[in-house]
Amino acid sequence: MPDIIDIAQEHAAEMLALQIAAARPKSAAVSSTFCESCDAPIPEARRRAVIGVSTCATCQEVIEHRAKVTGMRQGDRL
Repeated sequence: MPDIIDIAQEHAAEMLALQIAAARPKSAAVSSTFCESCDAPIPEARRRAVIGVSTCATCQEVIEHRAKVTGMRQGDRL
């Protein structure tokens, strides 16, 4: 028989799953087959995991690193 802690943990897990689902993009954007930065093929697993992806993981890391260093977000202008 579950006790109060078990019930609370189950509830917390359900709430987390709902919050994650709500935070995921609802876009039906089509993922690119090739990276827009380097033209390398984007793996199928990445295209399924990131809806509307347009860059390979390596280029995305570079973009995010530059944004972190400069304090700019993708799409911001100088």
